[in-house]
This record gives sequence, structure tokens and C-alpha cells, in this order.
Amino acid sequence: MKKIVALILAALMMVGCVAALSSCKKKDSEKADVVKVINIALTEEEYAFAVQKGNSTLLTQLNDFLAEIKANGKFNEVVNKYFGDGTPTAVVSAATKKTDGTQLIVATNAAFAPFEYKEGTNYFGVDMEIMKMFADKLGKELYIDNMNFDAVCLSVSAAGGTYEDENGNEVPVAGGLCDVAAAGLTVNAKRQEILDFSTSYYNASQVLIAKADDTTFDACKTAADVEAILKNFGADVKVGTQSGTTGFFYCKGDADWDFDGYAFTTTGYTTGALAVQDVINGNLKYVVIDEGPAKAITANINAVN
Repeated sequence: MKKIVALILAALMMVGCVAALSSCKKKDSEKADVVKVINIALTEEEYAFAVQKGNSTLLTQLNDFLAEIKANGKFNEVVNKYFGDGTPTAVVSAATKKTDGTQLIVATNAAFAPFEYKEGTNYFGVDMEIMKMFADKLGKELYIDNMNFDAVCLSVSAAGGTYEDENGNEVPVAGGLCDVAAAGLTVNAKRQEILDFSTSYYNASQVLIAKADDTTFDACKTAADVEAILKNFGADVKVGTQSGTTGFFYCKGDADWDFDGYAFTTTGYTTGALAVQDVINGNLKYVVIDEGPAKAITANINAVN
């Protein structure tokens, strides 16, 4: 009898251990998110592609092409690959840039998923797939010139110019070396001074990224609610953005963009992902960035943390 009782107790202990191990495994597999998107649009803007000011031939070709792919459904097919259940298609750039007119040379900043990003040597994203189709339509080879976002518009413009990097250094950019700017570009008056924009192909907005356990904006319902809180932040609060983007000007303030700006400290990064990583590291409180990239970045970071 004692032996039977002992066996029963041993069996119960084993069941308990298995249950405990199963519970541990479940907890390990169900990792909590580390960052989140505050799903309230702070701005409303339009994305478009851009060509050099006065290049009416290329602009007409681009607008005609956009109208064509919107009419035949190919545009929606591309968008569904990145915002729906479709499978992204890799885009391969020519190995070298040519200036003999046989290439469509596209300036981009491939750190802005889902519009442009890289995996290995291949490019992906809404903009990249559209530019590949456009190059094919023109009967040209595609060359993708991947550069700092601040350089994209300047490289397409006739005169070029300079931009200030994150270390405060002036970086010169030669103009007229690229045909099309395709980098999730928001149309605004300042950029229209040096570029001609295509018809719009995407409506975008700026949103906040915060730590997953941050409750500051939980009661907010509108952009005005969020902005009322942002206006109360002083310089001790640090907010990150991708340099040169709408989010950067939204935070810093810029008359050309019709943004008043905020008193908090705005820090520019070469990519939005680096800024979000600094939220995790505790160096920033929030990040302001376009909604599409915000969702892509937070999903990727939560998957690996």
C-alpha cells in the first residue's frame, strides 16, 4: 500500500513539473512588447515622387505611368504586398551608375520600410517596386542611389546644396545626378521650390512611438489631445525623429512647413529605427515618424526584443 501511495505521489509530482515547465515555456514564447505606436494621426500629408524642376518630359511620363498602374490594378497589387497579405518582390539595382541615358537613376534612403528598405543587396518597398516598373516602362535599367535622406532632394535638384548631419557638419551634395526622388517624400512648398512633384500616390500622417508601458497618452482621442500634452513638455523631455523628414520639422518647428514646433528637445537620427532603439535604451522618451514606418519599426523591434 505504501508503495502504491508513493507511486501516486511521484506521478502527481511529475504532472506538476510538466505543468510548471509548460507554463514557463508559454510565458517565454509570449514576450511582452517593448514599444508601441500611439495610433492618433498628428498630421495629414501626401507622398509623391519628384523630378528636377522643369523636367516636364520625365514628369509627364511619370504621371502617365502612375495613372496607368492605378487604372490597371498594378498599383494596388504593390501596396497589398506591404500593407496586406501579398508577398514583397525583391528589386535589384544595377551595379554601377551610368550617365549615358540608359538608366533611370533613383535617389532614395532605404531605411524607411515599408516604402524603401534593403535585405542584403536587394531592395524592397512600395517606392522601389513602382520605380522598377517605371524603369521597365521606359525601357531603361534601374539604378538605385541609396543615400542619407537629407541628400535625396538635393541630388535630384539642379543646383544641389548642403545639409547638416547629426554631428553639425555641413555635407555637400552634387545636384542633377539622379532622375527621380523616391523616398516617401511629403509634398510641401519648400521642396517644390527646387523639385517638381508627381501626382500623389499615398496619404500619410505622423504618429508617436512610446515604450509599451507608457500610459501618458492613453486617454487621448484626437490629435489636439496629444498635442496638448506635447506642449507641456520642457527641454528635459527628448524626442527623436529621422533627420530631414516631416517628423523632424513637426517637432522642431518650421515656417515653410507651417509647424509651430515644441519646447521639448528634438534629436535627429539617420534612421527611425535608431531613434526607436534609443527609446528602449532610455535616451529618448518618444519618437515622431510616419505611420507606415512606425508600424514596421515597432513590429520588427518587438519581434527581436
